[in-house]
Amino acid sequence: MSTSIFVNLPTTDLERSKAFYEALGFTINPMFTDENAACVVLADNIYFMVLTREYLGTFTDKQIVDPKTQAQTSIAFTRDSRDEVDEVLAKGLAAGGTEPREAQDLGFMYSRDLEDPDGNILGFLYMEPAAAQMGPDAYLAEQAGATPSTTA
Repeated sequence: MSTSIFVNLPTTDLERSKAFYEALGFTINPMFTDENAACVVLADNIYFMVLTREYLGTFTDKQIVDPKTQAQTSIAFTRDSRDEVDEVLAKGLAAGGTEPREAQDLGFMYSRDLEDPDGNILGFLYMEPAAAQMGPDAYLAEQAGATPSTTA
């Protein structure tokens, strides 16, 4: 049995949220979408359930936070290159998202944050494959010790 992941996100405007996530390249599963919720397909077993705040409130007795002013979670997605990180951010910004802080370049990893129109935080990052295998400290140490090759 494989595990699927469903991340529930609050929205104040379901149609706007659907358009935003479609602009990022994701699809909406109409079989699990109605006036209260939209099922955003991120990958084969990974989904966002974008729910109206009122509907999300039926799943918990806790207060639903306002993602415009409070952070409950930040969800990060890998991309295959820095350019792909920049491309998805451009799509998200054009679709009504905002970039709450500057890009982070740590040498082994490049990341940018994108907030959807409701303020839910999405991170997009590229990590050097060698850093993913070696770990960031070993990768950076190797990079610092590397010397440029010269040819005679």
